[in-house]
Amino acid sequence: MTNNPYFGILLAIITYEFGVLISKKVKSPLANPLLIAIILSIAVLKIFKIPLEDFELGATYIKFLLGPATVCLVIPLYKKLDLLKKNLVAVIVGIFAGVVTSVVSMFVLSKVAGLNTELITSILPKSITTAIGVDLAGEYGGLPAIAAFSIVITGVFGAVVGPSFLNKVGVKDEVAVGIAIGTTSHAVGTSKAMEVGEVEGAMSGLCIGIAGIITVLIMPFVVSLL
Repeated sequence: MTNNPYFGILLAIITYEFGVLISKKVKSPLANPLLIAIILSIAVLKIFKIPLEDFELGATYIKFLLGPATVCLVIPLYKKLDLLKKNLVAVIVGIFAGVVTSVVSMFVLSKVAGLNTELITSILPKSITTAIGVDLAGEYGGLPAIAAFSIVITGVFGAVVGPSFLNKVGVKDEVAVGIAIGTTSHAVGTSKAMEVGEVEGAMSGLCIGIAGIITVLIMPFVVSLL
């Protein structure tokens, strides 16, 4: 009954919708719909002893839709083109600085922790969208499953603590907030940035593609140091 694509798709949709319902009721940053959906999906698979392979039959289709969904997040930017042109240099520099900081810090921390090359390569692209990061990690010998896990956890963490953290440290500029969230927590963070404001969402959506490109370009240099 579960060994067909419909099971994985329905489980993902139902658990996410349940997460949205809880998020609206609780109204806490910790009640992130995606995080709730992940926990519930794992619980269902464990409790009913359903093989992960059965869930992945449907998850494959969801992963396929990640690309188009990510592109759609850039659409709000069209309404803010004038703002982008006005802050173009600052935006590009901000994204570049964020990507380099993310990759280099993860490289250093992984080395200090004594992780092997395979694991380090898997988690280096943690701050870019799954559609790019999983394939990029696999290309350099990383584990796609670990890469996907690190990307999702990074996105959820950024969505949960990002806006409140930026507010507490005094980052108020709408463009800066959008760049910070989008560069560090990709599409998941962008969905949260859109809730914060239209400008924040637009800038965060822009970061997804540019951060992915920059990561692809610097990845070979970092991997060569392993």
